[in-house]
Formats: sequence, structure tokens, C-alpha cells
Amino acid sequence: MSDANTLDPQQLRTWLHGAAKRDAVAFRSLYDATSAKLFGFALRILIKRELAEEVLQESFVAIWNNAGSYQSHLAAPMTWMTTIVRNKAFDLLRRSDATTEIDGEQFDSEVINALHDPGATPIEALEMSRDAKALAYCMSALEGLHRQVLGLAFFHDLSHSEVAQQMALPIGTVKTWIRRSLEKLKTCLAKGERP
Repeated sequence: MSDANTLDPQQLRTWLHGAAKRDAVAFRSLYDATSAKLFGFALRILIKRELAEEVLQESFVAIWNNAGSYQSHLAAPMTWMTTIVRNKAFDLLRRSDATTEIDGEQFDSEVINALHDPGATPIEALEMSRDAKALAYCMSALEGLHRQVLGLAFFHDLSHSEVAQQMALPIGTVKTWIRRSLEKLKTCLAKGERP
């Protein structure tokens, strides 16, 4: 496999052109040269290896099927392929709601630890349980990607720019999603909504 930093855009264009003509050898060369970088990109978005592998496979099927529509004057080959991976990753998040697993596990363990705090009175533990359930319910009402952005910022303590980098989103989008999600959580919690 080629080092992603030494990928020659002209060579990638040639392989894409070959793939458009259904040249399996050119496509294999393209895959060998770019798959490691594209997999790493998918993994940053999806966190879980098996999800990133699924997206990489779907992305290369899309690259094979759409190589003929690649236009070099619109985007560099890696930019075009990275966009396909990014879109497939976000589609998977929307379809599977995988974000619940990413943030839910840590959140649940923190709630359970708080509930088993030996210093907490039974009333405090009960109140914590009610608050935790209300928060979990309100979090589950958020759209998947918004929940993931909020979870990365607050449960994983990442800065807005770190969240933007990990999710491959513009920082302005991240800030907007966090602000809107916090407003929705506040409204949901104020209503005292319960499952």
C-alpha cells in the first residue's frame, strides 16, 4: 500500500479512468493505494472498526459504479473519494442509529456508578435515577448525528474543533448543532418528559 502523503493525483486519475472503463487491474491499484487512508477516515467518523469496514466496502462499490462520473476539474481524486466515504458513513449513522452505542455505554456506566455511590442517601440515588432517565430519554429524542456531536463534546470532553475534526464537519455546523441540541434538551427536561 502506498503512503497516503505520496499519492500522485495524476496516477489516481488514471486508475479512476481505468475503473470507469471496467478495468479491474486499475481499480485494484486504486484500492491498494487509497484504502488505508479512506478506512482511517471512516474510522474517525464511525469509531467502530466493523462499521468503518462496512462503509469502506460500500464506498469502493460506489467508486467502481461512479468512476465514469468523476470530473477532475471539480475535485482531486482523493477529495472525490473521501466525500463518498463521508457520505456513506453519515448514511450508516442515520440508518443504524449507531451513535446511541457510542455515547450510551459511557453514559450508562457513569449513571450506574453514581447510583452506587456509598455516600448517596437513598433519596439522592432515587433522584439521580430520575434525572438520568430523563436525560437519557431527552438525548434519545435528538437526531443521531446531533446526539453524537453533543456526546463527543460533553461525555468525551472534546472541544468544538476536536468534534469537528473527528466528525469531519465544519466547525460552524458543530457549534450550531450543539447549540440547537442543548436548547432541545433544555426544553425536553423542562417539560419533564418521560418515556
